[in-house]
Amino acid sequence: MANPGTVWLVGAGPGDPELLTLKAVRVMNGADVALVDDLVNPAVLAHLKPGARVIHVGKRGGCKSTPQAFIEKLLVAEAQAGHAVVRLKGGDPFVFGRGGEETAALDAAGIPWQIVSGITAGIAAPAAAGIPVTHREAGRGVAFVTGHTKEDAAVDWQALARSGLTLVIYMGIARCEDIVAALRAGGLRADLPAAVIQHATLPQQRVVATTLARLPADIRAHGIGSPAILVIGEVANAARLAAQTLHKHQEAAA
Repeated sequence: MANPGTVWLVGAGPGDPELLTLKAVRVMNGADVALVDDLVNPAVLAHLKPGARVIHVGKRGGCKSTPQAFIEKLLVAEAQAGHAVVRLKGGDPFVFGRGGEETAALDAAGIPWQIVSGITAGIAAPAAAGIPVTHREAGRGVAFVTGHTKEDAAVDWQALARSGLTLVIYMGIARCEDIVAALRAGGLRADLPAAVIQHATLPQQRVVATTLARLPADIRAHGIGSPAILVIGEVANAARLAAQTLHKHQEAAA
């Protein structure tokens, strides 16, 4: 059970509510108040106890969002009022979830906090598309990168291109053309397999298997928007193979 005066940063997973951890469910069931991000599936809120207050603090790349400073002040105020507080975040709190900023604010205010890890979309989305982010032959490592950064914290895409790692890119739809250009400049070939997964793990999931050079055009052609994950590397070819296998199964069942 969540303790009064404590803030729990809880990962709500990639979308499918069945991918919540047992610990997340237990902590949520003891919360007095929950601060909830936009990407949290509303079905997850069923695990809150009756009467728990729900405060929606929208956070989504490329959209109007609640100021981070306001969220941090609210977390502190609710905990100081003696409430058991759950901060519900899509994916994992410490993977592009600003969890580090919030724990720093809580530390500064003397508020105790705990983390409940969640399944991040960078792992769940490729898996849902049949893509292993690592493979002994095609991907000896993986880099999780954000496509949405502050101007003074730009990603060195050319260095990543030379790394030989599978690239899993969060929040990369809006800057996809720039990202692809930088990766090509870093030496990645035009026909390198790539994939984009939208609404991963949900019934409306969409997967487009393509190549690095065609990635921006295919995103536009299919009307893919956020939230979506980009996967670039040899392992992304598995998305095409998975789609072909599914098609064969569907034809056999018809």
